[in-house]
Amino acid sequence: MTTKILPGATGVLALADGTVLQGIGVGAVGSALGEVVFNTAMTGYQEILTDPSYMSQILAFTFPHVGNTGTNVEDIEQMGGGSDTSARGAIFRDVPTDPANYRSDASFDDWMKRRGVVGLAGVDTRALTKIIRDKGAPHAVIAHDPNGQFDLDALVAQAKAWTGLVGLDLAKPASTLQAFEWDEGLWAWPEGHPKTQGRKQVVVIDYGVKRNILRALASTGARITVVPATTTAEEVLARNPDGVVLSNGPGDPAATGEYAVPEIQKLVASGKPLMGICLGHQMLALALGARTVKMEQGHHGANHPVKDLTTGKVEIVSMNHGFTVDRDSLPDAVTETHISLFDGTNCGIAVKDKPIFSVQHHPEASPGPADSLYLFDRFADLMGPR
Repeated sequence: MTTKILPGATGVLALADGTVLQGIGVGAVGSALGEVVFNTAMTGYQEILTDPSYMSQILAFTFPHVGNTGTNVEDIEQMGGGSDTSARGAIFRDVPTDPANYRSDASFDDWMKRRGVVGLAGVDTRALTKIIRDKGAPHAVIAHDPNGQFDLDALVAQAKAWTGLVGLDLAKPASTLQAFEWDEGLWAWPEGHPKTQGRKQVVVIDYGVKRNILRALASTGARITVVPATTTAEEVLARNPDGVVLSNGPGDPAATGEYAVPEIQKLVASGKPLMGICLGHQMLALALGARTVKMEQGHHGANHPVKDLTTGKVEIVSMNHGFTVDRDSLPDAVTETHISLFDGTNCGIAVKDKPIFSVQHHPEASPGPADSLYLFDRFADLMGPR
């Protein structure tokens, strides 16, 4: 073993091509393996790092200042678990600052330690972002050792040996193990999250659902039941729902689709109103006969322009995905409803003459703008009078 001690460095990022970035280790001590992506959001680092869609990924924040709002128990997006079912590591230009916010109950650094998120600060995140843009999202190992001792050859070899996200089903470990009810609405100052009493019964299939998706649905007047990713269509329909939601989640949609797509096809045939979000959008497209492909760098941030082709309006939205629906593979029975104004990729579909639609972006945001919250009302309207 070749142990190299880097003077002054307590954290490193070792890329599969042999590139090594060094800096100051923060958060949890140890190492984590994953795909490195950059996120352009200026706020909401806690929500971002707890989004299950980032499972097996390491996040580089392009915004330089992180930590000043601290952390709290309300801004966690995943239903349970730690960095094993969300982001594995985080990269910052500056060392996270101390909290200065009335909602904070813990510093960002302490919170990362408790969750097992390995962090690296003091990195030229602009240079790293350029690497990702030019060469695609690299496989890497992020490591933090207070003593500054790293076997760089071993870390690079570990990154190089990783097969990546293609072919990887991550929805099962990200999903709930048993069904549960949800009755919490969107946050409002000063009371926080109100309890709701819905009339319309909605079943959400959990591939890695975010709490704010459930809150946004509840705020439309829905009575929500969340079920595991492996729930069959028969089990879903036995609950007699007024509508079904296919949630966001991590991993390769084609891999998760091996067991999910046949069930989604049965739900499509049932005639029930159906809404898909992110991974749910991709798997709905697969169920309808389209294809999905891995993107070079993906879309990650809260400032992505998307055009709703049904209204002609442009929205600024939150996105977090590394796979996309091949728009050229959409069958005739499917209408493209949204497109990215960054690169023209597909961001939404609807089935002709059926109450079924899905979007690639996150209409619940968290973090991000509320431009797309209307999509939850659009889904609620498909289920009839509220």
